[in-house]
Amino acid sequence: MPYVTADDGAEIAYRDWDGGGSPVLLSHGWPLNGDAWEATARVLAEHGHRAVAHDRRGHGRSSRTWHGNEMDTYADDLACLVEALDLTELTLVGHSTGGGEVVRYLGRHGSDRVARLVLVAAVPPLMVRTDDNPEGLPLETFDEIRAGEAADRAQLYRDLADGPFFGHNRTGGVSQGLRDAFWLQSMACGHRAAYECIAAFSATDFRPDLAAVDVPTLVIHGDDDQIVPFEVGGRRSAALVEGARLEVYEGSGHALPDTDRDRLHADLLAFIGS
Repeated sequence: MPYVTADDGAEIAYRDWDGGGSPVLLSHGWPLNGDAWEATARVLAEHGHRAVAHDRRGHGRSSRTWHGNEMDTYADDLACLVEALDLTELTLVGHSTGGGEVVRYLGRHGSDRVARLVLVAAVPPLMVRTDDNPEGLPLETFDEIRAGEAADRAQLYRDLADGPFFGHNRTGGVSQGLRDAFWLQSMACGHRAAYECIAAFSATDFRPDLAAVDVPTLVIHGDDDQIVPFEVGGRRSAALVEGARLEVYEGSGHALPDTDRDRLHADLLAFIGS
């Protein structure tokens, strides 16, 4: 697997499915890694695009650094990858925490190399409830995840996979294989990285980054998302990006790249080709 070296020496692993056409960079959710996008990457490459998916630092096969497990460093690592591969006319696609990562990338590094932005069940604009963010989720929600991570993260990941992540607690029907893959990828994340990333995805304020987005943007969100509720995430992000298009997946949950794969791929291909 190839790597790029970040500014502090961390090695960032990535996969590169080069279909020969315009590049698409896929950023994954917590606590997964680039493998979470493998089905989407295959479809994009088969349709002539170049799909790149990295492992965020601390996740998957990338370096497990003690420091830098926060959004600014994640975004800077992404910039190292984009520059090393000389990606231009790039479509940024972020799922969940990855949505925060790509939005912060735009906020810190601008859109010179970026043609489009897609947010899929993404954490922006701000998940945690604060005085100026009363629609957010209570801090106790994230403290509970942190407690589970600290006490028995192996079981935490089982509970998430069997419950709210795929919406398996609502309708069932998500295969054991998918839930096992979630657990396997999650256990490949470093413990400190996974713990610190909970603060990164829940308490980072992306509102200034979203307000500065100046590329065509597609926001996709399920209205039964139990991880990033639609009213907390997609609806408000779409309102903050001028001209953004909002696609609501009725009855869908958080894991859209797995549970709504065909519809998501069709929407991505149409938007990239627009």
